[in-house]
Amino acid sequence: MTSVRAVLGDQPASQLGRVDYHEHLFQVSPLLPGDELTDEATSTREAELLCASGFRSMVDATPTGLGRDPAGLARISAATGLSILASTGAHREEHYGASHWLLEKTTAQLARRFAADVQLGMPERDQPTASQPALSPTGKPVRAGVLKTGIGYWSITAFEHRVIEAVAEAHAQTGAPVMVHLEYGSAAWEVLELLAGCGVEASSVVLAHIDRNPDPGLHAELAARGAYLGYDGVARHKSWPDSVVLNCLIEAARRGANERVILGGDVARRTRYIAAGGMPGLAYLGDRFVPRMIETGGNDLARMVLEVNPQRWAARFL
Repeated sequence: MTSVRAVLGDQPASQLGRVDYHEHLFQVSPLLPGDELTDEATSTREAELLCASGFRSMVDATPTGLGRDPAGLARISAATGLSILASTGAHREEHYGASHWLLEKTTAQLARRFAADVQLGMPERDQPTASQPALSPTGKPVRAGVLKTGIGYWSITAFEHRVIEAVAEAHAQTGAPVMVHLEYGSAAWEVLELLAGCGVEASSVVLAHIDRNPDPGLHAELAARGAYLGYDGVARHKSWPDSVVLNCLIEAARRGANERVILGGDVARRTRYIAAGGMPGLAYLGDRFVPRMIETGGNDLARMVLEVNPQRWAARFL
C-alpha cells in the first residue's frame, strides 16, 4: 500500500511531501451563502500560496453534490505542481437542503456512485444520473482518492447512516481512505463503531475536526484504536486561540498519538481566501502554525504530522 490516487493519476505516497489533509478549492453549500468557491483562477492563486508556504499536496474535501469541479482540480494541480486528492462520498445532511437529489439515493445507489468515482472517474458535474467523467489536461479521467462521510452534532440522520454504509462498501471495493466529518468533534467513538460494523478498520479513517473537542486524553485513546486524528481548527480565534490546538496536539503526541495526528486548514470560504481579498488564507497553516509546532514539538514530530502520517493514511488502494 504505497500509492495514492491524485487527480492527475496514481503516484507513490512518498512523493506527496508535506500534506494539508483538508481544504476546499471548489465548494457551494446552502450553509455558506456568499462564501461559494467557484472561481478557478482565484482557487489557483490560493493553491499557489499554499505551495509557497511549504506544502506539496492537499486533499480537496468537497464531496458529491456540493459544487466540486474535478476537471478544475486537475487543471489547478497541473498549473501549480500541487498534488491534489479529490473526494467522493457525501457531507452531513444539512449541507444539502431538503430537496437535494442526493438525499433520495439508496445505500446501494450511493455505494455504486462513490466506488465509480474512485475507479472510473468523477462526472463533469454532479447530477442525479451518471455522466461522462471529467478529464484532466492530458485527457485522462479524474478519479477521487478519498471517501468522505459526515454527521451532525451528536446526531446521525437516516441519510447519514446510508452514506456511512455506502462509504464502507466503496472502501471495501477500492481500498480508498475514509474521512469523517465530526461536527465539533462529537461522536468519534460512535462513528468508528459504525464503520467497524461495516468492515472499515479504524486505521483507514481520519476523524476530521477532532481538535474542535480539544481533549488530548480522548485523542490518545482514539489513536490507540488506530484512527487518524484530523487537526484542522487553527485560525478560528473567535472560538479558541491557536495555542489550544497546538497544546492539545503536543500533549496528545506525548501520550502516544504522534503516529496518528495529521494537519489541515479547512479554510473553506471565499471570504477567507487571500486571493479573494479575505483572510487568513490557505498559507496561514504553513506560514503561521507549522513554525510554532516545530518550535514546540521539534522537527521529528513535524515530519510525522505533515508527511509520514498523512502519506500512510492516504496510501490505501487495493
